[in-house]
Amino acid sequence: MKRVGFLFGMENTFPGAVVARINEMNQGVIAEYVDLGITVMAEPVKYDLIVDRISQDVPYYRSYLKNAMLNGTAVVNNPFWWSADDKFFNYALMSKLGVAIPKTVLLPSYTHPPETTSQSFRNLHYPLEWKDVFEYVGFPAFLKPHSGGGWKHVYKCHNEGDFFHFYHQTGDIVMTLQEGIEFEDYYRCYCIGQEKVHIMRYDPKQPHDMRYVKPNTPPSPDLEQRIIRDCLTICRTLGYDMNTIEFAVRDGIPYAIDFLNPAPDADYHSVGAENFTWMVNAMAEMCITKALANTREVKELRWSWFLNGNADSTKYAKAQSRK
Repeated sequence: MKRVGFLFGMENTFPGAVVARINEMNQGVIAEYVDLGITVMAEPVKYDLIVDRISQDVPYYRSYLKNAMLNGTAVVNNPFWWSADDKFFNYALMSKLGVAIPKTVLLPSYTHPPETTSQSFRNLHYPLEWKDVFEYVGFPAFLKPHSGGGWKHVYKCHNEGDFFHFYHQTGDIVMTLQEGIEFEDYYRCYCIGQEKVHIMRYDPKQPHDMRYVKPNTPPSPDLEQRIIRDCLTICRTLGYDMNTIEFAVRDGIPYAIDFLNPAPDADYHSVGAENFTWMVNAMAEMCITKALANTREVKELRWSWFLNGNADSTKYAKAQSRK
């Protein structure tokens, strides 16, 4: 009997629903909440698959998961790549793969990180040529962390004054400045198992619990096809089996705004009954498939394609899309 473990924190609806659904399906896989005590190096754990919903906030869990993978446990999502990933890299990579990305510039932190001085930045021309930055990105623009989530430290800037006002409040956070897409439509998409895509109409201007628009009317067929294609390109290239991707649509083009969400919101009370049911079923089916396929052999991790200096990421993404 294969075993799936859910590792989670404060969320109350999604983990339990997926665990119950897996057990109801009776496919030779048992699901439960992860139960761990002392973590000993190189020691296997009892799970064939672990679904990670919390290690981004608990470094102890992140190290536990890497140790589990070393011993053949599959983890959704890959903690090695997730630890290395950031949003600015994602923007750059996807722009090379044909996904529409708003113009984006990486910015150094406003204040020095702990235990550094101006001498630590002797290679950096600072202050930056702000005029060139603003001419490239334009206004309105969004100032946001180069890595992170939950709409924390995200500011809309209408002009240079706004930019400097907010930038001076960001401390030692590395930021990006990104072109603001004045959108006609906005969608948030769940992508599960690098195969299934669920498109949800979304309004980021609303309070958090009102952002999922009802009724969830679908986009036009051509736009739907493009969104699905871009979702699969993103998740297959980055290796994420659980992710959300947000698209702002301008002039019929879906711009990928945010797609580093490997533990995305799936709470019943925020996403609504229809979306929640889809997420639970898709996750349960993926977990069963992955658990049954896991032979506990340690395989090469796909993030190495982007680190060894020899891989052509474009060819890799195309190869993945044919699977």
